Amino acid sequence: MTRLEMPVLRMRSKLFVPASRPELFDKAMRSEADALSFDLEDAVEESRKGEARHLLADFFASLPPENTRQMLVRVNGVRTAHFDQDMAMVVAGRAQVVNVPMLESGDDVVHAAQTLARLERETGRSAPVGILANIESPRALRFVAEIALAHPRVIGLQIGFGDLFSPYGIDSRDEAAAQSVRLAVRLAAAEAGISAYDGAFVNIADPQGFRADAMAALRMGFSGKSCIHPTQIALANEVFRPTDAQIAQAVKVVEAAREALGRGVGAFVVDGKLVDGPFIAEAQRILSIAGWPAVDAQRRE
Repeated sequence: MTRLEMPVLRMRSKLFVPASRPELFDKAMRSEADALSFDLEDAVEESRKGEARHLLADFFASLPPENTRQMLVRVNGVRTAHFDQDMAMVVAGRAQVVNVPMLESGDDVVHAAQTLARLERETGRSAPVGILANIESPRALRFVAEIALAHPRVIGLQIGFGDLFSPYGIDSRDEAAAQSVRLAVRLAAAEAGISAYDGAFVNIADPQGFRADAMAALRMGFSGKSCIHPTQIALANEVFRPTDAQIAQAVKVVEAAREALGRGVGAFVVDGKLVDGPFIAEAQRILSIAGWPAVDAQRRE
């Protein structure tokens, strides 16, 4: 198995939807969020975990076969009593990606990947489920590169600032603290060749604060941000959408790269600037976020 077999995520905005609240499911499907993350973990109290799992399974079963909406499920952690049942529901359902919280090591990732592989064999599911790995504890941050590189199913890293900062008295509004975490997570994602996604901004009544937080993540090369309310979706989509000029330049670079690499040339000039591997990768990243199918085609060559 390789990462090229995994689903391709394009998530400028990812809207959290509590799995225990089915009245929100259709509204979420009609939203402008790039992806929906149905939450079985923090948003669902312990006594309703099983009920939420059944509600979400029924919703997935009701979706038409042609549904192409990007959907994730945040399951309960690998060491909880709910993990196996949550993962079984994900594999049987329509989600393309499982968001695994509270990971502590590469071994946790391997356990999750092996669980998915076993369930896929048992159910006959042909499309593999990818893993979006949460980084939300001091230990996870220490082992972030190990987590990112642990298995090809890992297609992205996501920061959980609440769990990472709040228990230890760290103010999540402290930009220096947040940016140091973002840099560590982004570099680990870069080493693994995957995307990094920013955590939630909890003050729904502060759109300017959300925008500033998203811009800080954008400056660190993050591809998108979690949204806990529909009013945050448009802001995330705007911040993380590449500009028309960036897209046009990226197209030039990718097209020139195809021609040059086909001739065995690794470095070339575009608009008077030297371009080589890192700049090609950045152009591909920009086009992937913008949703250009040509990027997928190139990645599969």
